[in-house]
Amino acid sequence: MCFSPQADLVAGLVTGAVGIDTLRHVRRSIDIPLAALPMVFAVHELIETFVWWGLDDRVGNTVYRAALWSYLLIAFVVVPILVPAAVTLLEPLGNRLRMYLFVGGGVAVAAVLLFSLLRGPVEASIDGHHIEYHVSIWNGGVIVGLYVLATCGPLLSSQHRRLRTLGLVNLVAAALLAWLSESSFVSLWCVWAAATSVVIALHLRNTAMIHERGGVATLPS
Repeated sequence: MCFSPQADLVAGLVTGAVGIDTLRHVRRSIDIPLAALPMVFAVHELIETFVWWGLDDRVGNTVYRAALWSYLLIAFVVVPILVPAAVTLLEPLGNRLRMYLFVGGGVAVAAVLLFSLLRGPVEASIDGHHIEYHVSIWNGGVIVGLYVLATCGPLLSSQHRRLRTLGLVNLVAAALLAWLSESSFVSLWCVWAAATSVVIALHLRNTAMIHERGGVATLPS
């Protein structure tokens, strides 16, 4: 994944199929933001296919720049806000207050990253088997840490077992990816996020099953 345009294309199509299945199992309006995540990840992967093609001169510069900006806007702005907001909506009222802190943190991180994008320059290059994105970010290491906190923190704090497991696995994966290649963190981390769509789909399937049986999705879902 993210190792070639073909891998991105396949990853996007597979994740999109998972996303469609996930949306089919939505039974409550509060589940929609979480259920939308796999489709967001799928679109993200498909967009990066065009970034690859632009860097290989297979599409025009206008298409390439549009894909580059779209990819980074999803990674930098949409994901750090959508993930904590989606998890917060699923939590009992007693747990939501502290979850709002993660939402606020995600908004702050997204604001810093958006400012970095608008300030520019924004470029990308092929580095071996991944795309390296070049964006000048103030205190980049700190912002990456806050980004991971905003996206993994609410999952780890969730009262739903599957979401806590997902948060733990994502935290370990983020640390590993950052250690392997800090410069490729944006690209490789988003692929891992796409893979988590399967866990989200299982969670929504379980929630739908409970509601169809007349129960209520609580702790151990």
